[in-house]
Amino acid sequence: MDDACHRATPPKNLATMAAAAKLVAALVLLLPLAGSSDYDGFIRQVTDGGGSRASRPGLLPEAQFAAFVRRHGRRYSGPEEYARRLRVFAANLARAAAHQALDPSARHGVTPFSDLTREEFEARLTGVRHGGDAQRLVHGSVPAAAPATEEEVARLPASFDWRDRGAVTGVKTQGACGSCWAFSTTGAVEGANFLATGKLLDLSEQQLVDCDHKCSAVARNECDNGCGGGLMTNAYAYLMESGGLMEQRAYPYTGAAGHCRFDPSRAAVRVANFTAVPAGDEGQIRAALVRHGPLAVGLNAAFMQTYVGGVSCPLICPRAWVNHGVLLVGYGARGFAALRLGYRPYWVIKNSWGEQWGEKGYYRLCRGSNVCGVDTMVSAVAVAPPQVNS
Repeated sequence: MDDACHRATPPKNLATMAAAAKLVAALVLLLPLAGSSDYDGFIRQVTDGGGSRASRPGLLPEAQFAAFVRRHGRRYSGPEEYARRLRVFAANLARAAAHQALDPSARHGVTPFSDLTREEFEARLTGVRHGGDAQRLVHGSVPAAAPATEEEVARLPASFDWRDRGAVTGVKTQGACGSCWAFSTTGAVEGANFLATGKLLDLSEQQLVDCDHKCSAVARNECDNGCGGGLMTNAYAYLMESGGLMEQRAYPYTGAAGHCRFDPSRAAVRVANFTAVPAGDEGQIRAALVRHGPLAVGLNAAFMQTYVGGVSCPLICPRAWVNHGVLLVGYGARGFAALRLGYRPYWVIKNSWGEQWGEKGYYRLCRGSNVCGVDTMVSAVAVAPPQVNS
């Protein structure tokens, strides 16, 4: 019997070695992406519009690229540019396969960013500067939220979603402008206003892009800069000083920085205060989400370029490179993760790349271990009571 056991062991070991080899190959492809940016905690995120669909197994890259061009209405300058973008597209199919190997519980494939080089993607989607620290920028200058008690955390529901309670506006599209920080900010203020008034207002990101140049209290060179990036906590401070935030219909989004047209008399919501949620404490983050409404968060968007759907649980995703501002709207208890011991809890995240990206504009990310730095930069906001006209 011992001999039989020994004879049965090698195939299992070979299968394990083969799986490990695939992961090593994926790591080799991903390490340049992880290491090519220097993080400063300043969020500048740029996207173009378009849909997302997984690559089709069996089709050659040329056929997949032709379908991509048709689907997204791409117009290139000529045959040379078309050929160059085809080569980029083929390389990104390989990157999507690497992401799939490292993130098997999600689906990775062709997205609206599949014709961008890694350098273009980083410049348009992250665009970080040197020398910052997310926790220093947020927790060094922002009051801490009152912690929930152990009993309150224990009583939290297993799953929760503010979309089911009417506190979240539809998915928006920021276009070719590094304004993710503005969309994250307005989403948090929209939710806080809903909790305070019962009314869901669509608030103006363009006001922040045009008018907000607030700088961090602990890093004076980290200032909100329209399509050049910004921080959600800076934006809260601006809103407190400026007198409030106008509605989208009164100050519509253009996707480009322009002259400030803010009219304090037309402010629909005023911010009373804002707080930082303890970094790395997911019990406190869940409690703050349930207590205060949707939360503004930052994360590392490295796996989002190829994300199509499912629960993302990357085996490697550097936590330090937080470069994208999003909105945390809920959490779930059971998301399947093949290499993460079966079912894992996850966060529900609203993005600002349009409804055709990801899961109708949303991203599900594993929770429990600060995956992709999602627990690092979390903030909540409260609005002032509505003014009563005498």
